[in-house]
This record gives sequence, structure tokens and C-alpha cells, in this order.
Amino acid sequence: MGQQQILLVVLSMIIVGIAIIVGVETFGNNATAANRDSVIADLNNLVSTALQHYKKPVTMGGGGNSFNNWNIPAGLDSSLSGTYSATPSDQTLFIIATGIELGNDGSTPILVHANVTPTTFIFTIMN
Repeated sequence: MGQQQILLVVLSMIIVGIAIIVGVETFGNNATAANRDSVIADLNNLVSTALQHYKKPVTMGGGGNSFNNWNIPAGLDSSLSGTYSATPSDQTLFIIATGIELGNDGSTPILVHANVTPTTFIFTIMN
């Protein structure tokens, strides 16, 4: 009877250990996905702000159909989700978002690029 109890205790410890490992991995995956979603939401906001600037006449403080003078507004270049940098040109805007969580490869942060034109914008998840 004693060996059977020891076997049940050992088996229980193995099952609990596996459950803990699965739980930790699931939590990490959810944190990565949540951070990626949050970064993309911030990028949507920045793209909207940039397109408003593009369409607004120069006399009203806008770009007059150009992204050239657009900069990420103060306070929006970083958030709890990550950091953002922009490279504007006349008809295109390139925004790089770097998240705070590690991406799919597990060694580099989440990285999302936004390529914005006057009529379209494309997000590319790099990691």
C-alpha cells in the first residue's frame, strides 16, 4: 500500500508540474498577442493623425497634401505598449512601432511597420 501512495504522489507532482509549465507558456503567448494588438491600435491612431495632417491645408497648420512636415505628436511617441518613430516623405509615411514584449522568436521585441499613403495604409508585423 505504501508504494501505491508514493506512486500517486509522484504522479500528482508530475501532473501539477506540467500544468504549471503550460500555464506559464499560455500566459506569455497571451501577453505577446495583447501587446501586438495594443501596438496596432496605437498605430491606427497615429495613421489617423497623419492623414488628418496630410489633408489639412498649410494655412490651417496641415501638410497641404504632403506628409513632409508631419511628426509624431508629443506624448504619442511612446506609450505603455511601446515606442514609435516616423519617417515622412512627400507622399508616403513610414512608422515603426517597437513593442515592450518579446515577439514570436522570443529574443527580439514585437516590431510592426506601417506604410501610409494618401489613400491606403498597410501594417506589416515583422515579429
